[in-house]
Amino acid sequence: MTLILGTENCRLDSNGRFKLPIALKNQLQQGDCRFVIRPSIYAECLELWTYSSFEQEIEKLQGQLNPYSIEDRKLLRKMTAGNIIELDNSDRLVIPMEQKRLLGDTKDIVLQAMGSCIEVWSSSKYQALDSEAIDYAEKANQRLGSLPADLKNRSDE
Repeated sequence: MTLILGTENCRLDSNGRFKLPIALKNQLQQGDCRFVIRPSIYAECLELWTYSSFEQEIEKLQGQLNPYSIEDRKLLRKMTAGNIIELDNSDRLVIPMEQKRLLGDTKDIVLQAMGSCIEVWSSSKYQALDSEAIDYAEKANQRLGSLPADLKNRSDE
């Protein structure tokens, strides 16, 4: 699975295309030009996966789900509701119309790498995330255990 890191601002053209920033493209495995784009189940954004990473993710999910369970089938259906898109010769990706609706009328988008996938946000929704008052040090402490003393002191400042 490819590890992707970074945050990039992009602009959609009139055809719903954006240029994949070189900083993100350079992190992909050579020859990775097929992607899967799908609505996120976690937030009002899209998720952009390399095809190979998406394939691995779905294989892992299928191994954990019961194919005879109605609820598991609904979950799998939701998780695989995406489109395959490919980089063109100018390193652009087209967001399919049905997914572009989730971003609204915006031309400005933010690509936020999340390790195994890239979230695609409308710029305004992404900026609203930053305005939420969240104590990330405390959240990390709750999820990962107690913080080392030097980090705990920095979060108290």
